[in-house]
Amino acid sequence: MKAKAIVTSATLILALAATAGAQNPGLPVYNSGFGTGITLAGDVGFPSDDAGGGTAFGLTGKVGLGPLGVSASVSRWKPDGFDESNTSLGGTLNLKLFGGPLIPFAVTAQAGASRTKIEDVSLYHFPVGVSFSARIPTTVIGVKPWVAPRIDIARVSGIPGVDAETDSNFGFSAGVDLNLLSGLGFHVAYDYVKVEGGSETIFGVGLHYGLNVPGL
Repeated sequence: MKAKAIVTSATLILALAATAGAQNPGLPVYNSGFGTGITLAGDVGFPSDDAGGGTAFGLTGKVGLGPLGVSASVSRWKPDGFDESNTSLGGTLNLKLFGGPLIPFAVTAQAGASRTKIEDVSLYHFPVGVSFSARIPTTVIGVKPWVAPRIDIARVSGIPGVDAETDSNFGFSAGVDLNLLSGLGFHVAYDYVKVEGGSETIFGVGLHYGLNVPGL
């Protein structure tokens, strides 16, 4: 029974590693650019069956310092076939390549990383890409559509009797941010990863609040 449980667990972990293509597994890779100041966000992700199913929840903090931005995220995801939710820690480093306060278009490079620990097994993800965003101001709400192609690098290690494996695939995410004058905002995103034999998608929604801090 114990050996069978180990095999079953390893099979599920390998399945998760093959489908967790987002920065934090179960959530889209968000790359809509950075504003100056601090932003807090809460997210819910709905992976497709091919991407593991279930529902993921995440919290993210962002800090923007001129053209540079960093973020840190923690998330929980219970994929189909798992008895318990898995915790992931992740972060991104962002660099604005083009755009400014008076320019409504921006190009932002992003490199991210996350780690998910399941028993003795570690799942790592490294999305690296660039986003193209536009700011569409209105009288009461700011609209920011964006699209972000990337290379998705995934690595799994620690499964007994199985060598560590690294894989890379093409992916992209796209979405819309809606920002109120109060600093409160809403965002939606769609994530797509091309994998061998098909594709995996994630739909995500969330709330964010931006706070401009003097001196940042």
